[in-house]
Amino acid sequence: MFNTIIFPVIYGLVIFLAGMKVMETALGRWAGPLLSSLLRKATSSPLKGMLFSTGVTAVLQSSTAVTVLTMGLVNAGLLTYERTLGIILGSNIGTCITTELIGLQISQIALPMLGISIMMWALSVIADEYKLFSMRKGSQLFKPVQLIALAAAGFAMVMLGIRVMQMIGPALENTRLFGWFIEQATHNVWWGVAAGAALTALMHSSAAVIGLAIALAAMGTLPVGIGIAIVLGANVGTCVTALIAAIGSTKSGQFVAWTHVVLNVGGALLFMPFIPQLEWMSASFSTDSGSQIAHAQTLFNIICSLLALPICYLPIWKRTGQGQ
Repeated sequence: MFNTIIFPVIYGLVIFLAGMKVMETALGRWAGPLLSSLLRKATSSPLKGMLFSTGVTAVLQSSTAVTVLTMGLVNAGLLTYERTLGIILGSNIGTCITTELIGLQISQIALPMLGISIMMWALSVIADEYKLFSMRKGSQLFKPVQLIALAAAGFAMVMLGIRVMQMIGPALENTRLFGWFIEQATHNVWWGVAAGAALTALMHSSAAVIGLAIALAAMGTLPVGIGIAIVLGANVGTCVTALIAAIGSTKSGQFVAWTHVVLNVGGALLFMPFIPQLEWMSASFSTDSGSQIAHAQTLFNIICSLLALPICYLPIWKRTGQGQ
């Protein structure tokens, strides 16, 4: 069991999380310096904040990074609480890019992509070091290339981690414990939601948990409906990071963290009775089980954010922000 299930999961998760960190760090260093000033300029309304945050989170591939940065700006008094509401909604939508890419099942090209990315990074480092191109701003051009190459390498590692985790499919299908869990989740959707929330809270990565669910569904081991329940739970589990960041924060920062919790937990509770409908909607976009879970994640976050958006325009938030 260790060689066929436990080791591939740990090995695959290590590669996956390392790839996420490389990708997040590279993209953060590339786009991060402008992020603080852009957040302040692009949040004049909840809708603008949501659209901008969606784009930024899609680029940085980390809703946690955007949420924590937002809390930091609120704590520093550079951003009012009212302006953070749209950012929180948009960060949930932006993370769907990762799961949609995972759902495409392009892990077969992970190794070639990793090799090409590392080669591009190495060539740009050598060209920058030895000034191979006589350009005044050569270093300014090579630095973004290096960071983008590292981000691509990180994404390739994410895909490679998914491929490794897919190896457990046949062995997992033969275990009685997994069969028992699937049977319990079939009778009570709370089992799937609880599993997604607990795993995400432990690993601090909803993408890793959803990626594992996509991999198992693609292998035919995990039913799509239970995979969607895990997705809902993963969205709840991401709140743990925000709550940790709220420790020692100002009242406004804590309010941002709890808003994140209310939106994610409220969205999961709202959609739990409609998992069959969500499964039907995602099936209309693709026949592949893994892709259906990715589409369900996207539909869930977009619908939840659009439903919550009108609430962000209520006058109460201005008074709340002034009272912090």
